[in-house]
Amino acid sequence: MDSEIIGVEDWSELQKNLEATIPVYDKINRFATLGQVSRWRRIVRKKLPDNGLILEVGCGPGSFAEDVEGKKLVCLDPIPEMLRIAKIRVDKKRDERGDSRAEFIQGTAEDLPFQNDKFDMVCTLFSFRDWYDKRKGLSEVRRVLKPGGTLMIVDPAKINFIHGFLGHFWMKYWVGTYARVVCKQKEHPWKWLTKTYINFGTTKKYTKMMTEEGFENVTGKVIFPGMATIWTGKVPISKDFE
Repeated sequence: MDSEIIGVEDWSELQKNLEATIPVYDKINRFATLGQVSRWRRIVRKKLPDNGLILEVGCGPGSFAEDVEGKKLVCLDPIPEMLRIAKIRVDKKRDERGDSRAEFIQGTAEDLPFQNDKFDMVCTLFSFRDWYDKRKGLSEVRRVLKPGGTLMIVDPAKINFIHGFLGHFWMKYWVGTYARVVCKQKEHPWKWLTKTYINFGTTKKYTKMMTEEGFENVTGKVIFPGMATIWTGKVPISKDFE
């Protein structure tokens, strides 16, 4: 496992542990981010286009998607149980609001089951670090975005080695202790999220990678209180897939 690629065995084990987090996913996320995760999701929702089709890659149990109002939405995740829970949760909220139902599809970022130029925006929140091949996933996202379409990524921030060390300490000891209590087990599944954080690259690394994969106007902004980065990038109006 490194900052670009997660090995096949590690990725398979990661998926099992992510599935095991479902019952406590939101509770531990709120604790780990000091409650800021809700604000970060609102930031992304405010940037969603008024019209067009939106894809969320790695929707998890629907924590972000359930509050996406008045938009056409497709939710993708590699874990069937995540999709099952997300569908129940998101459909309930959308039915109450009178929104059309979202579409739920099993798949990975690296092999998106969609035609070229399908989406107006793609977002991924706290899922990018779990992609098994981040560069390939970015290439696939670019393929399915329309010319001029936007990608937004939210994931842990690592400004430099020191910042990364402090983040590792926070995840392993502070969040890890809480996760052991909530999960009522020493070998709790949240350990794998700490592992993916350790191997996650810096904000600058993925800003550069997005540019290398053909996105333009790429920015990577560390947001208060320094726990997360929001990356944004645009697909050029003239796309070149050669």
